[in-house]
Amino acid sequence: MDSTLPLSEQSFVQKQRDRLIQLRRQLLSAARNEQSEESAINATSVAGAREFEDDAQRLALLDLDGAAAARSQQRLMQIERALQKITDGTYGLSDVSGKAIPRERLEATPESIYTLAEVKALGATSRRRGKDGANQSPR
Repeated sequence: MDSTLPLSEQSFVQKQRDRLIQLRRQLLSAARNEQSEESAINATSVAGAREFEDDAQRLALLDLDGAAAARSQQRLMQIERALQKITDGTYGLSDVSGKAIPRERLEATPESIYTLAEVKALGATSRRRGKDGANQSPR
């Protein structure tokens, strides 16, 4: 953490670091719980009688769980990046432009690594790429 920041900013960054660490713990714990539940469901379905409707519902749930897991993974990567930025002394600056991310945004979403305008622009680019069938990664 940059010790040249004013004391109020140092305490804000430390508070954000603590929040990020707690968020990381929660996401990792949730992922472990989901894996345990999925293993239990798989073990039960192998041992029991098969119903195709049950299999279809199970597949639909797995698809939803996969999408949620992907979002959690993306958020975890942003948390790790934000923690690295705290170590580097660049927390609160956009990875794209280097512009300051408003404090209100950081308070609401401590893992923010882009300004809101950049997130919207990246989302629009991603949607355009999706329509063209190209890579949908916003980076």
